[in-house]
Amino acid sequence: MLALLLEADFSPRPGYKLSEAEMKTHKVKDGNKVWKNPRIRLIEKPVPKPREGEVLIRVGACGICGSDIHMVETDDAGYMIYPGLTRLPVVLGHEFAGVVEEVGPGVKNVKPGDLVTSEEMLWCGICDVCRFGFVNHCIRLNDPGDLDFGELGFTHDGAMAEYVVVHERYLWKINSLVERYGSDEKALEAGSLVEPTSVAYHAMFNRAGGFKPGAYVVVWGAGPIGLAAIQLAKAAGAGKVIAFEISPVRKELAKAVGADYVFDPVELKQKGIEPWEKIMEVTEGYGADMHVEAAGAPTATFPQMQKSLAIGGKVVWIGRAPEEVPIYFEIFQIRRAQVFGSQGHSGWGTFRNVIRLMAAGKIDMTKIITSRFKLEQALEAFERAKKRIDGKITIKP
Repeated sequence: MLALLLEADFSPRPGYKLSEAEMKTHKVKDGNKVWKNPRIRLIEKPVPKPREGEVLIRVGACGICGSDIHMVETDDAGYMIYPGLTRLPVVLGHEFAGVVEEVGPGVKNVKPGDLVTSEEMLWCGICDVCRFGFVNHCIRLNDPGDLDFGELGFTHDGAMAEYVVVHERYLWKINSLVERYGSDEKALEAGSLVEPTSVAYHAMFNRAGGFKPGAYVVVWGAGPIGLAAIQLAKAAGAGKVIAFEISPVRKELAKAVGADYVFDPVELKQKGIEPWEKIMEVTEGYGADMHVEAAGAPTATFPQMQKSLAIGGKVVWIGRAPEEVPIYFEIFQIRRAQVFGSQGHSGWGTFRNVIRLMAAGKIDMTKIITSRFKLEQALEAFERAKKRIDGKITIKP
């Protein structure tokens, strides 16, 4: 089968100390501190065979995530930008949907022919953290010495391939999307967007506890996660949704998926207006009940959020960036405000709820797909993705 493989040199930065387990397994917690000269290439490899509890899936659609791009892009020293858990070489791809082709021994919940999507977090369900319900923070998932668990497309071969094998515990059926979208092909495209939508859902409603209908929500960054946050905010009854984005294409997409106001922070500053001032103007001095950071630009966004928090306001942090930023606690005290860090998308029935929202027509993430490529064109697709001119690029084997 054809697959897109990510490789890099195992070359820890000078002064960065790896654990013994990381040295032995090459499953490292901080990819940007270890992997140098990342590169991708299309390869032919055998179709994997499902083992006990596993499912072979014929991939129908797989999105390119910002994390995929960050694993390919480098800093001035040649190290990958992505700061998270990685083990290379690995087949990329974690935002996907497909058709069950074959099931391994003991599989009970899916059968050949089912349309499915998958979680990306390969949690164990056994460690104390999983038993508490915090599966996105599974100890074994994050343990460099444990190769059974990790992240699909980061430590375990992903779905930018003709076939992928996933344990059934991570799968969710999307057969209900066929009726909504009218064909398997469109349902699979929608299904490939369940994962990024679930990232936004988990952050906003599980981690931060959501908001009351009528609340004012500000979304920073109109990439796929931000666009999902806009749609989810509207579906949950937000009174006003304000988005900030610099890409012309993504600004239009933000409007198309329901943002009431879309501003370019660069254009505002050229006019002598700070983004926080525009927020206070639009909300008539009230401020934002919820800020959703999906831009991964803390030095630019956090100061603006601090100055435009409503009483009881929430900052929901999704974007990833290896940067530190000052925090002025006085504001959080007098505004009775909180910051909620969020990672992952698993647990809490999140995938199920997102699929239900899609099936009911409450959200339609297929609107954000702006480019489609065949798997044979994956290298070309990644070059386009680096330009950041699309909403979502989808690869269709």
